[in-house]
Amino acid sequence: MPQLDTSTWLMMIMSMFLVLFIIFQLKISKHNFYFNPESKLTKTQKQNTPWETKWTKIYLPLLLSQ
Repeated sequence: MPQLDTSTWLMMIMSMFLVLFIIFQLKISKHNFYFNPESKLTKTQKQNTPWETKWTKIYLPLLLSQ
């Protein structure tokens, strides 16, 4: 049974990392980044909830007997 030759594995792994690094650098360099981003003014709309429109009365049982 022949022995597995692992002498070139280190070179293959290092070259793979180098190629991946170059590919990612090229992909990132194609993106346009804004230099001075400005925040958008968003209007907050008030949502009506059911308990805001109805008048509710809280009854306290201990105070009713007085």
